[in-house]
Amino acid sequence: MSQVKEKFLKDYMPPNYWIHTTDLTIDLYEDHALVTTTLGLERNSAHPAPNNTLVLNGEHLELISLRLNQTVLQPNDYTLTDIDLTLHNLPERSELEIITKTKPQENTALEGLYRSGSMFCTQCEAEGFRRISYYLDRPDVMAKFTTRITADQKKYPVLLSNGNKIDSGPLDNGRHFAVWQDPFKKPSYLFALVAGDLDCLRDQFITRSGRKVALEIYTEHGKINECQHALESLKKSMRWDEERFNLEYDLDIYMIVAVSDFNMGAMENKGLNIFNTKYVLAQAETATDSDFLAVESVIGHEYFHNWTGNRVTCRDWFQLSLKEGLTVFRDQEFSSDLNTRAVKRIQDVNIIRSAQFAEDASPMAHPIRPESYIEMNNFYTVTVYDKGAEIIRMLHTLLGEQGFQAGIQLYFKRHDGQAVTCDDFVSAMEDANQRSLDQFKLWYSQAGTPTLHITDDYDERTQRYTLRIKQNCPPTPGQAQKQPMHIPVKVGLLDAEGDALELTLSKECNNEYNPQQPNHRPLKELILNLQESEQEFHFDHISTKPIPSLLRDFSAPVKVHYPYSEDELCFLFKHDNNAFNRWDAGQTLFKRFILNAVDQLRANQTVIVSDKLIQAFADILTSATLDAAFITEAVRIPTVQALAEEMPTIWVDELLEARKILVHTLAERLKPEFLAIYTQCHRIKAYSLSQKDIARRALQNICLSYLLELDDHPDHIRLAVDQFNQANNMTNQCAALAALSHTNQPERQQVLAAFYQQWQHHELVVNKWLMIQARSSAESTLTDVKALTQHAAFDIKTPNNVYALLIGFAANMQHFHAKDGSGYHFIEEKVQELSAINPQVAARLVRSLMNWRRYDEQRSKLMKASLESIANTPALCKDVYEIVSKALN
Repeated sequence: MSQVKEKFLKDYMPPNYWIHTTDLTIDLYEDHALVTTTLGLERNSAHPAPNNTLVLNGEHLELISLRLNQTVLQPNDYTLTDIDLTLHNLPERSELEIITKTKPQENTALEGLYRSGSMFCTQCEAEGFRRISYYLDRPDVMAKFTTRITADQKKYPVLLSNGNKIDSGPLDNGRHFAVWQDPFKKPSYLFALVAGDLDCLRDQFITRSGRKVALEIYTEHGKINECQHALESLKKSMRWDEERFNLEYDLDIYMIVAVSDFNMGAMENKGLNIFNTKYVLAQAETATDSDFLAVESVIGHEYFHNWTGNRVTCRDWFQLSLKEGLTVFRDQEFSSDLNTRAVKRIQDVNIIRSAQFAEDASPMAHPIRPESYIEMNNFYTVTVYDKGAEIIRMLHTLLGEQGFQAGIQLYFKRHDGQAVTCDDFVSAMEDANQRSLDQFKLWYSQAGTPTLHITDDYDERTQRYTLRIKQNCPPTPGQAQKQPMHIPVKVGLLDAEGDALELTLSKECNNEYNPQQPNHRPLKELILNLQESEQEFHFDHISTKPIPSLLRDFSAPVKVHYPYSEDELCFLFKHDNNAFNRWDAGQTLFKRFILNAVDQLRANQTVIVSDKLIQAFADILTSATLDAAFITEAVRIPTVQALAEEMPTIWVDELLEARKILVHTLAERLKPEFLAIYTQCHRIKAYSLSQKDIARRALQNICLSYLLELDDHPDHIRLAVDQFNQANNMTNQCAALAALSHTNQPERQQVLAAFYQQWQHHELVVNKWLMIQARSSAESTLTDVKALTQHAAFDIKTPNNVYALLIGFAANMQHFHAKDGSGYHFIEEKVQELSAINPQVAARLVRSLMNWRRYDEQRSKLMKASLESIANTPALCKDVYEIVSKALN
């Protein structure tokens, strides 16, 4: 690990030289690629310490030759190491030609230029271009690219790169070429190349200004019929961005290529998006409803990057959330506008509470703009992306849609074609709205999850209701002391009938940022601006003691502690007029029961589920007025991951048992209701992606999962087996398979075998099969997963296989956290194996061991031992080293 070097935000310096033009010729052969790079260089006259030395990044390259202004450079004219190429005494302006050789076929890291099946493709974000050529591989160096690709015409008839194709034709020896020119400046991380024998689905989109844009989606042969949904999603994205954000596409063509071997979900390369097949291919027989929605969301996300990421990009990688947090917010809004907003909000918050809060509580805790990193790939995190989106959402909450849009438009007006910072974005919001956001900017630099401790009182004589809110944030690595944040707390007050009260905040409460209702109608919901460590908010003219509905719509990524009684939670679960908070009241009710049950089990006490809780659950389950999609989310018990985030010490056995007691009791007490709703929803009819049908299937399948909790009921097993056999869509077939996978009944193995037999030639469906087994609570799970690593369906070099089987297993609290440490040891061995194959994927897997200090003493010691074993692995990749060293230190 001699080359491990930590980079710091405070050390940012602009480059000595700018690259204005980049001309690439990439000659592809079966055993190598020859890359000729010609750079138009100019010294940066504004550099604080200008000099004539140029350091280019480069890794895993063979340098063939260098020419500076047509003169061949000799070895003593430059310095070459494993990670860079340094040239001395460069003139103010020059043309540099670099010829390198690389071996895409041996590139198992899937960074830079590599092979996926029979095609060549690239992944350059964050620092992959340095595996293609020596370059200033940093996002603030933006150049105009022209790319010439040559390859065997029969094997690789399709040659693609960024921008517009300006030339193509045959060459000698059965080869051919294509030339692509991108008229927009871009950093190297947005470069893309694809070469292969591919099918194409074509369409066009007419922008609102009347321009025709060619749309093309490329896949391996035989898969093009699975791309129609992706194409429709792309057209919806383009139209939505015009209507909601006033942003129009800027090239003549927009291409998407689906690739089987891909570390990430997708990549927004200018004009040529490269996607994991998981987020392109979808048809009813092979994709679930969730898959269809994910395709729509990710297609939108990558398209929206054209402006928030490509036209305006990041100055340095510490600013990653500038593009990712903003674009996640945009794709969340896109999905919310197209589907059910409340349900989408619930799903997004579940990610924050289960995954992001866990990261905030871990040794890898970092603000959305990190201060330092060893390996940038480790900071493509749920904090940077999803918490980053929550910070953008808070700005939207504070400024309103109109103010937010004014800020966005000013941001583009100022910075189109530039590489900028998070501060530049916030400044545009400030200036467009004439508001100071100085304190708000702490969200960019301060790590951790704030907790709000809320108390209240009501003065019947003066009819004044008071909320007292204290905020605190626990220490995180490198940040022992925390400053008070600016936290928007959206609240409503309900009377005894569940009606929302009109709210008048006392004039002594300085509380700006509240958009007024049209015609100055009284507000029934307010945004309280918490800006001090402790604040009081007084509401006047409140005629009866209210029940508060707090942090509505999850208006900030924080935890809330308020002493609700069980009766009050049941009341809010039944009456809150804010759909998100209605759901959240139920979650709090269930969470409180489970966490209390953990304490009771540890004290060897009997655990009893109250009739009030069961009745509150039943009222939601059987409601004739609520939307089926909302009911499904409302009767879903919090995951063990979300529950664990509420526990100072995670007692695995008691947590699993407490949750099981609640689920089993509900299933047993409400069996007739679950069965009736299941029967009502379960219809064999033509598959439809309507919101109504998606919701119906979701409710049907959650009812089935409850019924299968009573796995000693043969009738319920038969229900699931019949659904599996009769399903005409993957949603219902997968749901039945998943429900049966948790049982120890003989039917479990029968349906698993039948599913593989039916779908063994469809890799994405096989990944579902792997994941279902990895997440099973059946007794044989670890043995099964070990056997599956030797199965023909699994290849450790394929990221999607690893995500399904190994990361799926690491998310299985019951078996990963087996008391004897067998789960830890298994993952430890796989991390060591992956470190030498694919560092990015290995780093994702090792995170499962990161929070070892939070578990009981026995498990904690075993997890630590696995981390120490990984740390001592010879030639450990820096991606894994960074996480393990932070976890142990």
